[in-house]
Amino acid sequence: MSLREFLVNTKNNNAFLYYLWSKNQQKKGLDNLAHFSDKEAIEKLYLNYSGKLPNLVQPTTFSEKMQWLKLNYHNPLMTICADKVEVREYLKRKGYEQLLNNVHAVYDKAADFNAATLPEKFVLKASHGSGWNLICTDKRKINWWIWKKIMNVWLNNNIFWPGREWPYKNMKPRLVVEEFLKDVSGSLMDFKFFCFNGQVRFIQANKGRDTNNHAQNFYDLDWNILPFGKDLEPRPDIPIDAPTKLVEMITIAKDLSSEFPFVRVDFYEVEGQIIFGEMTFYPKSGLPDFTPPEYDGILGEYLSLPQENQYS
Repeated sequence: MSLREFLVNTKNNNAFLYYLWSKNQQKKGLDNLAHFSDKEAIEKLYLNYSGKLPNLVQPTTFSEKMQWLKLNYHNPLMTICADKVEVREYLKRKGYEQLLNNVHAVYDKAADFNAATLPEKFVLKASHGSGWNLICTDKRKINWWIWKKIMNVWLNNNIFWPGREWPYKNMKPRLVVEEFLKDVSGSLMDFKFFCFNGQVRFIQANKGRDTNNHAQNFYDLDWNILPFGKDLEPRPDIPIDAPTKLVEMITIAKDLSSEFPFVRVDFYEVEGQIIFGEMTFYPKSGLPDFTPPEYDGILGEYLSLPQENQYS
């Protein structure tokens, strides 16, 4: 395990350290918002991550096109679909209410959160966040005093500030509590469908995420492993079974993504039933993390950009 992985794991397994980290992220985001324009913030983020500036005039790679979309493509439907509460109405309108996980509660304020009214197991999420969540398997073992402080940080933070991910800019911050789910793996595997201009091009699947033998593989639509990864090298030595409802998932992902130049649509499969996860417009803020690096350019060819400022 690398030092970075050790520090991340330590932070994620200690609520007080996670609170301090969250406060620091909030402060850095506010500083970023105060001192940099959208274009400057995007260029700074990209440069700090990759050591080079993105071409925002004639973008060709996937990551450059992601940054271009942040600046130039502002479809109001994106804000609805990225919101973990509002997206439920979008799915209902599209005829997919049966894919929605059960919601126990939605809160506007952390002070309103009351664990006593909730089941023993549940998942707490910030409706306007990414990775801002708590998987609770025994509410009696949680220090709710520190977690309410964390919830307050979530509610006063915004993903738009550091990376200028436009859909989150004016999103209403809320807390949502969903039913705890578990699949045949003993945890909950998600299947991430990368959709370009309404077509599913490939699927990401993870296995052993919280172990030392973590596999993150990408597959084509026939579930053949692909020769690239994202953050992690592919692990052909660790096969990941396709979901039994793969074909149906592909069809639904195509439909849900049809309004957008790019979106990643995530599903779970629990007891043979498809459960909707979320829609993500800029995975890892659209930074160049495909490996080998040349796939940033190869996959960029899949994405046709819309007319500039068509919703501005």
